[in-house]
Amino acid sequence: MSLKDAEMKYNREDEEDDDGDGRGVEAWERDYADERSWESLQEDESGLLRPIDNKTLYHAQYRRRLRTTTAARIQKGLIRYLYIVIDLSRAAGETDYKPSRMVVVARQVEAFIREFFDQNPLSQVALVTLKDGVANSLTGLGGSPESHIKALMGKLTSSGDASLQNGLDLVQSLLNQIPSYGHREVLILYSALSTCDPGEIMETIQKCKASKIRCSVIGLSAELYICKYLCQETGGSYYVALDEFHLKELIFEHAPPPPAIAEFAVANLIKMGFPQRAAEGVISICSCHKEAKVGGGYTCPRCKARVCELPTECQICGLTLVSSPHLARSYHHLFPITPFDDVTPSATNNPSKLPKICFGCQLSLLNPGNMPAPCVSCPKCEQFFCLDCDIYIHESLHNCPGCESFRHSKSVVA
Repeated sequence: MSLKDAEMKYNREDEEDDDGDGRGVEAWERDYADERSWESLQEDESGLLRPIDNKTLYHAQYRRRLRTTTAARIQKGLIRYLYIVIDLSRAAGETDYKPSRMVVVARQVEAFIREFFDQNPLSQVALVTLKDGVANSLTGLGGSPESHIKALMGKLTSSGDASLQNGLDLVQSLLNQIPSYGHREVLILYSALSTCDPGEIMETIQKCKASKIRCSVIGLSAELYICKYLCQETGGSYYVALDEFHLKELIFEHAPPPPAIAEFAVANLIKMGFPQRAAEGVISICSCHKEAKVGGGYTCPRCKARVCELPTECQICGLTLVSSPHLARSYHHLFPITPFDDVTPSATNNPSKLPKICFGCQLSLLNPGNMPAPCVSCPKCEQFFCLDCDIYIHESLHNCPGCESFRHSKSVVA
């Protein structure tokens, strides 16, 4: 069942429920009735109710996350091997998340995989599902987001119980095969309130700890002791999502590279190959799919084997194959931009010195009535930016426009 089919199924069930009660409501009425709209209001200084400024709240959360990731100059794991374990037991069919937990998780995993490869071009991802008491390897480690997403959307069915131990045993055996310089991670999206295990799960947790596998769990129902213990032993994080927005925020926190484990922080040389694009119209055997393909693909510079996508490891000689843009896109994690400073009207005694235009987008920094709006400033070039440009610069651009223009002007004068 695909994601679209699952959404249509639950939408039809909602419509049948409304028709059966004889009280069919419009979409906007259902939002007010079901989404607890009173929680989107807050009380201001004068005691009046007003809508919550979601933009400011989002920016505050982003600033907290930015400070924790760039507060110290620590080494990060740029070559990551991440297994995403998705609970598809009968608990994933619960409808406390609309239209169901399974559909919401699949939607967030799809967005996370794209964001993960954007921030970690040298890393690889694999998918594992838990259902009917067993763990199934849905996809192997690879660097193509489309192949993972397609495989996940074709297996959206929930049944049986979840076995956390079987899932950990599977990923532990698979991650033991990767090179020692790779950072081994597991992200578990768990919906059930129990685990149906065939043996002693504590021994499995110790195996993961001995293999230097960092396990993190995001729960969708309630806190479980065994999940919390797993994360404490392996150095991961454990949170329980409050709603869909909170679930997305928790999942996306795993997109940036985490701090490197001490055993993996030792500097060493890694052999990498930069393959060339194969000529169009040439028929060759693909080493990753074990079948003949026409044109496209890449040729390993060591053994001349053909692979379909980058980054990957050559199935013949084991050489890590990447492209030069992959290395370039990983550079900003080594030298992140300094967090910008908050600018408040009370911090400046002279109102004429308050910023009026964002240096990035050239839009006004004044609210209606010419009142100054919240903004930030770069501590190096002292240029002012709006909140949207602050997020864009640190999460997408990775260069300060003010510092770059100042550097360019100095080179022109020289």
